[in-house]
Amino acid sequence: METNVKNQTESAQGSSSGSETDAWVRTLAENARHACADLRKSATDAKNVALRAGAKALRAATTELIEVNAKDVAFAKERGRNAAFIDRLVLTEARVESMATALEQIAELPDPVGRDLGVYERPNGLRIERVAVPIGVIGMIYESRPNVGADASALCLKSGNAVLLRGGSESLHSTRVIVRCIREGLEVAHLPMDSVQLLDTKDRGAVRALLRCTEFVDLVIPRGGKSLVSLVRDEARVPTLLHLEGNCHTYVHGEADLAKAVAVTRNAKMRRTGICGATESLVIDRSIAATFLPAILDALGECEVRGEAEAQAIDARVQPVSAEDWDTEYLDAIVSVKLVGGPSEGIAFVAKHSSAHTDAILTENQEVAARFLEEIDSAVVMHNASTQFSDGGEFGFGAEIGIATGKMHARGPVGLEQLTTFKY
Repeated sequence: METNVKNQTESAQGSSSGSETDAWVRTLAENARHACADLRKSATDAKNVALRAGAKALRAATTELIEVNAKDVAFAKERGRNAAFIDRLVLTEARVESMATALEQIAELPDPVGRDLGVYERPNGLRIERVAVPIGVIGMIYESRPNVGADASALCLKSGNAVLLRGGSESLHSTRVIVRCIREGLEVAHLPMDSVQLLDTKDRGAVRALLRCTEFVDLVIPRGGKSLVSLVRDEARVPTLLHLEGNCHTYVHGEADLAKAVAVTRNAKMRRTGICGATESLVIDRSIAATFLPAILDALGECEVRGEAEAQAIDARVQPVSAEDWDTEYLDAIVSVKLVGGPSEGIAFVAKHSSAHTDAILTENQEVAARFLEEIDSAVVMHNASTQFSDGGEFGFGAEIGIATGKMHARGPVGLEQLTTFKY
């Protein structure tokens, strides 16, 4: 099968014919459908063997991964990608180890397939069971982070789904090696190789073909910026699970422990600025702004802080803010700051501008915290915690395939359980 996939890839890359690309994607999707039928019958032990063997292959390929990743990074820099994008793209020994560890953690988790979701009997004697089953064939479209390919492959494999991966053009060299390692694990476990396939082309027509492959593809998950998500939303004919932008807020209430708030806020913004769980907007009660704002500016270091005149009057380091800033996911060392008169104004501001990803309140007042957690209708809401905890690994899912910001099927970090549906 490797030779056939290679030949199909060369055909798709070398041709401008949309029909050829459509046919190539359709073939991969049909192969995935057949693989899925076999995979759903596979034993948990076999899936775990594949995951552990894939982790071993990733570790063995560390040097190669770092070498080919350097080509991806150079290509991205040539295209003028910003520092946050490059940070998400770069692979180091530690990041490769993290990918391998995630595979092993997923192997240790319970198999979500076959879970008993409920049993009940009707008065007429019917006994009805609700049982977890795989979704089927999943298309995963993502941009700069190569580790997404490993995480998505592992989560789909363990949950009995076949996956078609379409990584960004900047990460193609890295993704090829990662997918090869995952497929080595499948081979060791004698599982269908086409359970994990790569749309190995830079042709954007392949994405559109995947989005319209209704006969074989059950779900498409996009993970990336606005343009990618908009394309999927507008073009898809198959069901989608959208991973939208993370315009995350941290609201520092007037009764916050200020030392704790400084530490948590710094982590929420600066631990990694280029991830979707990073805080992009800081909301501060006016009652503590004169004390807290200079302290957090000191802690944020070189992070650019943008605010209105009243914030600038407190600290001259605050730069002017625009109306667009309140709705911007920076993915960079930039944060907007809004001063408010208390919980009612603070909650209203967060509710208006949040992208419904993750929002947090820092306060020692339990009643105010409970009100915030109830009234903010985001996928993840937090009390006295960094928004960067909004992560599948931190939630105990082993990894995540994305953070779903909608309300249908799955919401928040999407792990093994969220990659199953059910039947009666």
